[in-house]
Amino acid sequence: QVHLVESGGGLVQAGGSVRLSCACSGSPFCMKPMGWYRQTPGNQREYVASINFMSSPRYADSVLGRFTLSRNNIENTIDLQMNSLKPEDTAVYYCRVWDSRSSTEYWGQGTSVGVSS
Repeated sequence: QVHLVESGGGLVQAGGSVRLSCACSGSPFCMKPMGWYRQTPGNQREYVASINFMSSPRYADSVLGRFTLSRNNIENTIDLQMNSLKPEDTAVYYCRVWDSRSSTEYWGQGTSVGVSS
């Protein structure tokens, strides 16, 4: 069974920084693509950033240049460094690992990030 544990998050002022971490256990599925999504009340979960096992990260346009995603393939973790935070970044952030071929996915429990203006 794959298990994702997220950490980090909290409340910051606009312009501040927060770092989120996600640890995946239950390999070898943890070698699959991993990423972060976020959700605000009443809205659908939206893509933030993702990274494959041996490739460069990809980002949503809304966070490009402000967020940096990194991956540790030995520890099966991904970290999302969020800089220059804006109030619109306020959301619950979820970690996801997935396999497109089998349509299998796992989600973390979510961690909250709040950005005050």
